[in-house]
Amino acid sequence: MTRFLSAVACVALLVLGLLVLGTSPVRAQMLSTDPVDKIVAVVEEDVILQSELDRAVQNVVAQYGSNGNLPPRDVVERQVLERLILIRLQLQRAESTGIRVSDAELDQAVMRLAQQNNATLDQLRATLERDGFSYDEFRRTMRDELMVQRLRQRFVQSRVNVTDTEVDILLASDSLKRGEVRLSHILVGVPDNASPQQIQTAREKAERVRAEIDGGLDFSAAAIRYSDGQQALEGGDLGWRRFNEVPQVFADLVQGLQKGQVTQALRGPSGFHILKLVDERTDAKELVREFHARHIMVKTSELVSSDEALASVRNMRKRIEDGEDFAELAKEFSEDNTSKVQGGDMGWFELQSYGTRVADVMETLDDNELSEPFQTELGWHIMQRLGTREQDKTEQLAREQARTMLRNRKAEEEYDTFLRQIKSESYVENRLTDPTAKPKDDAADDTLKADDAASG
Repeated sequence: MTRFLSAVACVALLVLGLLVLGTSPVRAQMLSTDPVDKIVAVVEEDVILQSELDRAVQNVVAQYGSNGNLPPRDVVERQVLERLILIRLQLQRAESTGIRVSDAELDQAVMRLAQQNNATLDQLRATLERDGFSYDEFRRTMRDELMVQRLRQRFVQSRVNVTDTEVDILLASDSLKRGEVRLSHILVGVPDNASPQQIQTAREKAERVRAEIDGGLDFSAAAIRYSDGQQALEGGDLGWRRFNEVPQVFADLVQGLQKGQVTQALRGPSGFHILKLVDERTDAKELVREFHARHIMVKTSELVSSDEALASVRNMRKRIEDGEDFAELAKEFSEDNTSKVQGGDMGWFELQSYGTRVADVMETLDDNELSEPFQTELGWHIMQRLGTREQDKTEQLAREQARTMLRNRKAEEEYDTFLRQIKSESYVENRLTDPTAKPKDDAADDTLKADDAASG
């Protein structure tokens, strides 16, 4: 999530997006002002209440309703409820596998969010209150979001591996395309182990959706209305990605497209996909400025005070100015065990490789100039800049990007399969899509179940 409009106003937009992800049944009960709050979905032993769904739908309408692309409310409700169900399943799996988010970790995440938006915590709280959101509710929702992120990270770390051979094959192939692409996506889902009739029904739906787009329906409106993808409520927008980070089925679909063009529906592992190429941009040559330097370090400790270390470094600097050899002094006196055997030589490095303080000193020096003594968290230093160069890192970065692309592609495909699996293995009762699952006159029983869930 990175890309905002203004400091405080945009915090509210992100909060709205987070709240769409859902809340626990206890918190859902807190949101309700209706004495009869019916259950709209059962997820294992958990429930989702009408009040929770209403609040999430209101957030979607607040975010996207002004552009006129939202379908009728019942369609939005179905999309939002599917997302709430999926988030609830992920939270349940995270909790059952021991994933936790401490208060300290949550505090840090909230602080980072505020800082990313150039806002203080007080400004964040004021924005929430202005838009009718409880700060405590926001924190609980953000904890849920962090839980889901950690579940995904754990899954990817345990299931997704990229070998050097795979990177070599990709780099050697003609399929590696440089640059970035922005896609929008519509998925008409097909269940696992689908029957031929289910596949045909999905195919016909995808073709109807494609025909409506040809007939003038805005792609984002079609995504919100019809898509089963995770980004449906964002109009199918997948955002900017490295071209080769998109799933292989998508990469194959958009080859040769022009900006604004829409693909035909293509069958993939999870259903039928329709893509729109929103935009693309190419890579420039990646030139990186590197520095060559050497240094002498004297550490501070319980036995060596900061003043003593500074005095020692000053003495060595004077001896160098008087003609003694820098490398010999470094070998004898420097306490950086990595560089001292090379006479203090640090090799070639990028500016921030050794931290901000070293970078600041580097930028003030000319080639062959000796620095004044300066302090870092390790001790006192003197440094001599030996040279600078522009290094072409295009190929190195291409290899790193290829590895990242393969990892992200595998992760997206594997995690999508994982989500379908946990949904198929779980008891899920969606009372919007299957109204016969619960008699309509059982509202009192619904309220009782909601009260039981809230009391825990």
